[in-house]
Amino acid sequence: MRKYLITLTVLLAASFVQAKEYGTYNPKQALRVIETPAGKTYDFDVDYLDKMMRDLSLHARSYPTQFDTPKDKQRAIQDVKMLSGMLDVLVDVPNPNLDLLSRAGFLNSIGYNLDIAGSGEKTTSNFQRLLSLKPADPLGNYLYGQFLAGAGKSKEALLYLEKAFNLGVKDAEYAIAISYLSLGETDKALKKLESYKRSNPNNTNVDKIIDAIHNGIIEHKKS
Repeated sequence: MRKYLITLTVLLAASFVQAKEYGTYNPKQALRVIETPAGKTYDFDVDYLDKMMRDLSLHARSYPTQFDTPKDKQRAIQDVKMLSGMLDVLVDVPNPNLDLLSRAGFLNSIGYNLDIAGSGEKTTSNFQRLLSLKPADPLGNYLYGQFLAGAGKSKEALLYLEKAFNLGVKDAEYAIAISYLSLGETDKALKKLESYKRSNPNNTNVDKIIDAIHNGIIEHKKS
């Protein structure tokens, strides 16, 4: 899948902030092995997993990723590969834990942004399975919609983002607006941005995007 970027030229200088250092983790610490009379079973230390995923998200939730150094990025890539493999053990079962399946989807979407081979396919598989088991999962619809939008599938993304918004994920409205922008539907994008701004009056980036639309200085760029 090809990645598409909406470049809001007016925001480049104002919005870029040098990334913080990516933390040092031991992914094996997230996996717990439990001995039972029937043999070994596996579980995740969800708190540790979430701690790692929060840090990864700060650097690689969107594309292009932002890391302090190439070394930090390489450590993040190795962490995602290891965590993804461990999560596979727990979610590739007949009755997976849906919370872990959602986390696997989000983690693999980060892997996609890090250009890890196969991560896009795994993201799609994780979220499609999650939503087949729980179609009205608000976060699952939102995260899958965001992934599709970042992968250049804005029209498909809107189906999930709109559903997430209707299920109560208010931040989905911003992602909907950006998806409309990528499709060249600026009137719909503007309407969504203005609605989002009413709920988030302190979000200065929204003001800048609205101004960029009015001034015609938004560039739609493929990479």
